[in-house]
Amino acid sequence: MSTGPFSRLHDLVVAAARRFPDRLAVSASDGQLTYRQLDELANRIGWALRARGVRRGDRVAIWLDKSVRLVATMQGVLRAGAGYVPIDPLGPVDRAARVISDCAARAVVTTPALADALRAHGLSLDGADTTCLSAWSDVLASPSEPLPDQGGGADDLAYILYTSGSTGTPKGVCLSHTNALAFVEWAATELRAVHTDRFANHAPPQFDLSVLDIYAAFRAGASVHLVPHEHAYAPEKLVSFLHQQDITVWYSVPSALMLMTREGGLCDEKPARLRAVLFAGEPYPVRQLRELRNRWPQVRFLNLYGPTETNVCTCYEVPVLPDDDDDQIPIGRACSGDRVWAERDDGHKAGVGEEGELVVAGPTVMLGYWGHPPQQDRPYRTGDRVVLGADGAYRYLGRRDGMVKVRGHRVEIGEVEAALHAHPGIAEVAVTVVGEGLAARLVACAVASGAQVPDLLDIKRHCARSLPRYMIVDSVRWVDALPRNHNGKVDRKRLLASVG
Repeated sequence: MSTGPFSRLHDLVVAAARRFPDRLAVSASDGQLTYRQLDELANRIGWALRARGVRRGDRVAIWLDKSVRLVATMQGVLRAGAGYVPIDPLGPVDRAARVISDCAARAVVTTPALADALRAHGLSLDGADTTCLSAWSDVLASPSEPLPDQGGGADDLAYILYTSGSTGTPKGVCLSHTNALAFVEWAATELRAVHTDRFANHAPPQFDLSVLDIYAAFRAGASVHLVPHEHAYAPEKLVSFLHQQDITVWYSVPSALMLMTREGGLCDEKPARLRAVLFAGEPYPVRQLRELRNRWPQVRFLNLYGPTETNVCTCYEVPVLPDDDDDQIPIGRACSGDRVWAERDDGHKAGVGEEGELVVAGPTVMLGYWGHPPQQDRPYRTGDRVVLGADGAYRYLGRRDGMVKVRGHRVEIGEVEAALHAHPGIAEVAVTVVGEGLAARLVACAVASGAQVPDLLDIKRHCARSLPRYMIVDSVRWVDALPRNHNGKVDRKRLLASVG
């Protein structure tokens, strides 16, 4: 699939600044930027990074709150020829330090306070290997004219998104400009995005949903409106945001939409210009989706599917739903120029009505995991079980491994268990997820290492030193022994039955 007239992500803003220099580009709690202002600020950041030795192919970690500065920094990193690595601004220092070290970041863009926290954690930010850009005055003192091109290509690294890892440590998914643009071009075309659109950005930058919000808006010369972190799951504030910002395209996990419907009054009044609602990251229960979808028949509803490793590779447009049909919504057909198919356990392609593992090949498939052999042109096996319907659309059945979704976030059970195993009061532990959607909870079954059983608050504090908030267990059930099968492995089915 062609990525259109653009070969690099940062070309989108350059082009929009030429066409719509005085149009609003990005709005956040810290201010607004027109396309001209965004273009100039991105150049200044690029120059400041070049002055610190950043060159083509380097990685630059960005540890900032959701803000216009964050978006401009992403653009500046790309203009310097590097790839950016967004870090959860609400996450623990330990995790941020691990990500920065793992990707061998050449530079870190953050605030003075967070830079001091990293140094206190033992991370060197002032040496030959890693430098820091935390003084905004250095950015403003840099030139605003375009940077000389270093010859970067479409297959260069654009960004790395760190996801939960089954080995107990986060793993970096490396995406190229081609990977991202193949999806962005498809999304902008499918949505018929125009410069008068106003995209909401609900997802944080380290979550792959944010790619559509930001770059499809830039592709069209439209504006993107960043939802503040503190509003992410505040239903009344989210609904007010939709109305006040005059949003035309909304994209989030179903959990957020369900919360907005149930507790925020989303169905009370349709936002005046809203024309498309997109959701991804987890199944949307049909009964809850029907309430919203059928209330707004003139609004398009799209169910998007794809792991971080492929971004969005299938799409299903949800029609008005019959009252007597509670079947799960399909994840749809291939999109973004990708090819998808289901493969049976015997290695053969699954036919209609047969289960198999979804496999993806095409332009959105990642470069590979950081520090591991490249993906090259090999298809990506998603680990998701699907079935092909007679209508040609795929339906999601579940996972083949220990990865679960908690309120839209990807969680590898192994990483949570690794953090819990490091607690001195825990001898053995196994974690499972109970419930769905907003009701999903991470529950640990643990065997104490001594007579003194740690309390839940102590365990949560321990986990908070290395895990993001959404990966911290909600409760712990203490047992004498974990349920095991005849092979000696933890029996996950019995575990779930005991805590469900």
